[in-house]
Amino acid sequence: MDPLVIDKIAKSFATQVAVREVSFRVGPGEIFALLGPNGAGKTTTIRMALDIFKPDRGTIALFGQAPGLDALDRIGYLPEERGLYRNLNLLDCLIYLAGLKGVRTSEARRRLTLWLERFDLATHTQKKINDLSRGMQQKAQFIAALIHEPDLLIVDEPFAALDPVNTRLIKEVLREFAAQGRTVIMSTHQMHLVEELAERMVMINRGEVVLYGTVDEVRRQFAANAVLLDGHGPLAALPGVLSVEPLGDTGTLLLHLDETTAPREIFQALAAQPAYTVDRFAVALPSLDEIFVRVVEGTHLAEEVMA
Repeated sequence: MDPLVIDKIAKSFATQVAVREVSFRVGPGEIFALLGPNGAGKTTTIRMALDIFKPDRGTIALFGQAPGLDALDRIGYLPEERGLYRNLNLLDCLIYLAGLKGVRTSEARRRLTLWLERFDLATHTQKKINDLSRGMQQKAQFIAALIHEPDLLIVDEPFAALDPVNTRLIKEVLREFAAQGRTVIMSTHQMHLVEELAERMVMINRGEVVLYGTVDEVRRQFAANAVLLDGHGPLAALPGVLSVEPLGDTGTLLLHLDETTAPREIFQALAAQPAYTVDRFAVALPSLDEIFVRVVEGTHLAEEVMA
């Protein structure tokens, strides 16, 4: 059963349309990316999934049923706007938040002993939230989102204010979470982390779904006619190659092809060169960063043309 199915939901605030006919589904045990520029409708979509807002049209199913207390208790949420009680000490704050999700104090203490140690916060339990660094507060909020062991974890900018060590730690936890059959929905502007972690994604722009599928499918959809080549030996000229671009000091070559030449033709031409050995040959795929910019700027350009 899919933890979340969203079907043609729409939401307006007065005359402002926030979400238009958005549909997607998220399966069990996956890390799913919800992407889009600021103001695209991502947070409104999340809030409708959490039953904070009601959609004007369309339906939302959580674990096969309409949003309700039973389903919502199975969800952990890390909002972009952090919500810790700043005048409480760290331990009391987390115990209180765990209690709101039905975790008894004794069990919360047991779980927190493990999580606080893992997140290098065990020596800071008596400090007020207000006295913790931004990174520490971020880790504390992350612990609060998963302390009740939810089946669905929704995280909005989970890597904000984190250094590389703690970023790696959060990535490890998210992967472990999914490996247990639980589900992660991740909203972030750090596209390289989406490429690392997520298998599938949806991108929303101006309230509408503009991209939906596996990360690999989306990247292939925007692929230019170019290939990456690693190898050794003398390389003769290849028909259909417009230019050859070395990528730094890696030894990798980026071959730009003309419109009529397919990558497989280049591979066949390489196979016909006995003096050159191919170590790696792959279609060059754009990064999600590049795709994000192209989609968002393309929307702005289309609106300017129509204006």
